[in-house]
Amino acid sequence: MEERLKLGIPKGSLQDATIQLFARAGFNIYAASRSYYPAIDDPEIECMLIRAQEMARYVADGVIDAGLTGQDWIAEHTAGNGGMRCVVPLADLIYAKQSFGRVRWVLAVPEDSRYREPRDLEDATIATELVRVTQAYFMRLGVKVTVEFSWGATEVKPPVLADAIVEVTETGSSLRANRLRVIDTVLESNTQLIANPASLQVAWRRTKLENIALLLRAAIEAHGRVGMMLNVRRADLEGVLGLLPALQRPTISPLSDDEWVAVNTIIEERTVRDLIPRLKGARAEGIVEYPLNKIVL
Repeated sequence: MEERLKLGIPKGSLQDATIQLFARAGFNIYAASRSYYPAIDDPEIECMLIRAQEMARYVADGVIDAGLTGQDWIAEHTAGNGGMRCVVPLADLIYAKQSFGRVRWVLAVPEDSRYREPRDLEDATIATELVRVTQAYFMRLGVKVTVEFSWGATEVKPPVLADAIVEVTETGSSLRANRLRVIDTVLESNTQLIANPASLQVAWRRTKLENIALLLRAAIEAHGRVGMMLNVRRADLEGVLGLLPALQRPTISPLSDDEWVAVNTIIEERTVRDLIPRLKGARAEGIVEYPLNKIVL
């Protein structure tokens, strides 16, 4: 039987964003609603849905070769393992449930709470899913607290069931809706592709994982960017180039008519609606905007 790379896909809030990222990287993953084994259009990969909170443990134990999870849950696993990191990070992938950015684990209290800073929480009760990281945070501050594991709906616990919480936030909207005030950031996190050290000792697995990491990073780099092609007379080229931002430098190619050149560049998508009229005003012609799936730096 041909060997396969066992890859963990985070089940839950990151699942859809991860599958979309893999699609942009060139891998189509099909997750049925009742199956924990999504299909993927690569015969060398076998996918399994695993909660992000448990991913680092299963990768470290060699149950799977690699997986995607947040730095937060890697830190939680490391803290529970005596500070030893038993997984190898292969790629920083800055995306989250709702956006392409980092998330924060914040220390929050009710808006009308007497607590103003972390040191005010001496002898308080803190509710969180990120127990070990939270305990280490307060130990560094020298503040004695009781940290309790929260099974969910953590935002509703203060002030009756806990004095404060450490909770993950992407936009802060849930905290505001529950009338909570942030008094510190405990940890910033983004998704990482991690691997089992023993799996990386197998040449074909290492190569496969390095290729996957390359393509996922390329998909992240392409997010929010588009390509743009246009034609311009050489006499007008300087004025057009002055308008064009670029990832590196625009590519300029001669056309069959010596008086004209083609310009190809990569720009931020959000700038396009203002840029195209300005380019037209600078006498550019044949302006074409096209989408990008990957940018390999």
